[in-house]
Amino acid sequence: MAHNVTLIRGDGTGPELVEAARRVLDATGASFKWDIQEAGIDIMETAGTPLPPAVLDSIRKNKVALKGPITTPIGTGFRSVNVALRKELDLYACIRPCKYYPGIRSKYQDVDLVVVRENTEDLYAGVEYDQFTPEAKQIIEMAGAGKIREDAAISIKPISATGSRRIITEAFRYARENGRKSVAAVAKANIMKYTDGLFFRMGQEVAKEYPDISYQEVLVDNMCMQLVQKPELYDVIVMPNLYGDILSDLCAGLVGGLGVAPGANIGDEIALFEPTHGSAPKYKGQNKVNPTALILSGMLMLRYLKETEAADRLEKAVAAVIAEGKDVTYDMKPDRTDPTAVGTSEMADAIIRKMK
Repeated sequence: MAHNVTLIRGDGTGPELVEAARRVLDATGASFKWDIQEAGIDIMETAGTPLPPAVLDSIRKNKVALKGPITTPIGTGFRSVNVALRKELDLYACIRPCKYYPGIRSKYQDVDLVVVRENTEDLYAGVEYDQFTPEAKQIIEMAGAGKIREDAAISIKPISATGSRRIITEAFRYARENGRKSVAAVAKANIMKYTDGLFFRMGQEVAKEYPDISYQEVLVDNMCMQLVQKPELYDVIVMPNLYGDILSDLCAGLVGGLGVAPGANIGDEIALFEPTHGSAPKYKGQNKVNPTALILSGMLMLRYLKETEAADRLEKAVAAVIAEGKDVTYDMKPDRTDPTAVGTSEMADAIIRKMK
């Protein structure tokens, strides 16, 4: 049976990356019925918005989407198209595996961890007030004299028990289903005792429901040091939105950068898969950029769809092409000016050949 999947082409280098990933996924043997949708800066002129309603309608109907990178236009009222998608569809869990594949240039070769980031709360909720507004003045007065400067802009950090419990539960669920042994909650509860303290308390409650998975709590500054010194100690790490945004990029850096970093945004009924890098508009149409992150995001989608055999075959093919080091894009060569580097489409072709 074919899987109905919304395919969002994105902008910049998005369309060529999406086409490469689509061809690779079709070659896995899994069957897809692609519902192609447009979003991003390229559709602005005709649609008047970077996120047309048809895109959301398609995702709500199909329940699964694969998305290319999207440029967020400046000055349109959109904080981020990606954030808008997560909020509109309640995709509260961002899951980013960070795994080293032999052949990638990195100082770290023993990394295989998963970052689970809360997607809807924290400072990214966008509850902000400009300085001198009535709302900012009221908050300053409520805080008490001397606690906040009178000319301060204000950003509110909402952390709820509901949001914390469900993201931590997702981390434990992921750990159990994928044979992971431990979950570490990350926050700064020694300073933010109510918000981050609540996050840790929910972690303690959820951990009791998963006695087979070990649990620990790590302060975010200490976790940064630990990841740089000994990332092999960690398995699944779960955290609120802002820390997750920062640490997921740090972890991607450990295994070669955003070009090889896949991502999944999961809700109760809907899942959206996307690379974590930007749209690189300066390379648009040059058949140059690395398709690995989007292809591996497709691999995560296959696992979500229970196409385990196809996902395993795809991951092994990607790993083999990277290890061989011949048919890879310029950024994966020891010398970025290496004339033997291949393009986006050619690397996809090599992965397809490996699967066959």
